[in-house]
Amino acid sequence: MTFGIAELGIHTPGKIIAVHLNYPSRIAQRGRTPKHPSYFLKPASSLAPTGGTVERPAGTELLAFEGEIALVIGAPARRVSPEDGWKHVAAVTAANDLGLYDLRSADKGSNLRNKGGDGYTPIGPRAIPTEGISADAWRVRTWVNGELVQDDSSATLAFPFGQLVADLSQHLTLETGDVILTGTPAGSSVVVPGDVVEVEVDAPNAPGAPSTGRLVTTVTQGTTPFGDFGSQPQVDDLQRIEAWGSEEEHAAAVEAGRATPLSAPLESEGDASGPESPLTDDIRAQLDGVAVATVSAALRKRGYVDVFIDGVHPNHEGDTILGTAKTLRFIPFRPDLFAAHGGGFNAQKRAFDTVNPGEVLVVEARGVPETGTVGDVLALRAQVRGAAGIVTDGGVRDFAAVQQFDIPVFSQGAHPSVLGRRHVPWEVDVTIGCGGAAVQPGDIIMGDRDGVIVIPPALIAEVAAEAAAQEEADAWVAEQVAAGAPVDGLFPMNAEWRAKYEAARAQKAER
Repeated sequence: MTFGIAELGIHTPGKIIAVHLNYPSRIAQRGRTPKHPSYFLKPASSLAPTGGTVERPAGTELLAFEGEIALVIGAPARRVSPEDGWKHVAAVTAANDLGLYDLRSADKGSNLRNKGGDGYTPIGPRAIPTEGISADAWRVRTWVNGELVQDDSSATLAFPFGQLVADLSQHLTLETGDVILTGTPAGSSVVVPGDVVEVEVDAPNAPGAPSTGRLVTTVTQGTTPFGDFGSQPQVDDLQRIEAWGSEEEHAAAVEAGRATPLSAPLESEGDASGPESPLTDDIRAQLDGVAVATVSAALRKRGYVDVFIDGVHPNHEGDTILGTAKTLRFIPFRPDLFAAHGGGFNAQKRAFDTVNPGEVLVVEARGVPETGTVGDVLALRAQVRGAAGIVTDGGVRDFAAVQQFDIPVFSQGAHPSVLGRRHVPWEVDVTIGCGGAAVQPGDIIMGDRDGVIVIPPALIAEVAAEAAAQEEADAWVAEQVAAGAPVDGLFPMNAEWRAKYEAARAQKAER
């Protein structure tokens, strides 16, 4: 078996190293901006030549392609500088960094199962010597069934080729023939059996416009299921959206019969409906269009004056939320406590992974805005799960990406810092204090541009009825003021104006 580097006298690379995120277009799509490059290894047994096939295993659905520029190391590199890194690259070729999202959860970040399968690293068909061609002169393009789906240039990279070589050479010796996969641009998506993927790398502005030619791979359907002695494929809606690239692309694929519809809540996660809520459809209808300010007045009459989650604002102008509370509590950062509680499937991840449809996830961040307590992946997970919204008295990381989602998020604003700067994720489904208000699981959370309030569930029926009636009366008062009536005696209504209002209501009801 020969690959696109065989003409260099190299038939099997000693190492295949792949970069996670590098192209700004892909970084924007993922909503996560890495400060430094990060990597994973792929086995040499995953290599495949052009014209071959790749199997989508039985019982899986999310095999994704990633067209990439592959660097082939010439002279060995050890502790070289970024300025000299490109000098150690002998040639460039095309690669397809295929991956199976169905096995990502089993890998815990290693990517061995989901990206190490046989045939999951096609490269070739030809290698282009780098002599006389600069590191920023390369283009990568990918076609699926003849349609161009990826088109980007090495001139845009967050981490240039020389930096990648230098960074890796700090940790290990890059030997002759080693291959570095340099990341994929936006456009990576899912392929299904029968699809043909073609990747080409060229230097269009270099003398002769050298090209690798098209690296061709056909997807086939496997028939042998995974055995019960190892990890099984596991897919959720977040994986589906990430694999296809966006909710819109997934929806289009579903319509075309190429993808499985979203399933939130997942059947494998059991009954996600949660306990029966006092927030019935009738009460929701009553509160439709009712202002938080009106509800707060009804609560104040009943002695509830400390029910405001202060300092939070919506991420979309005009957002409202109404749902039952699910709670998450953070405590102040301490290194030993974060080491014990901050990693793995911690309280923060559990909260977002178990929020039910119609629930509002309320986060106690102790009023500290200088750390992101919600990020793009977790906000997307809450949206996919059907949550009614998120409220945190802390900050939001990946704010611009979160704004692209539909889910309402009320917070103190944006902050780029990671969780461990100020917080330890501690516990879920307990009584918390958020923005100065006590919140218990099952409380009713209501929010609009004025703010967010907490309604004890035992009061929701009477408060909703009173607030709906008051909202109707206030609307009538506003009509009178707009028509020229003075507010004295009208707001609030005296007996004379009250009689006029009741008469107008009766007349309206008769129509």
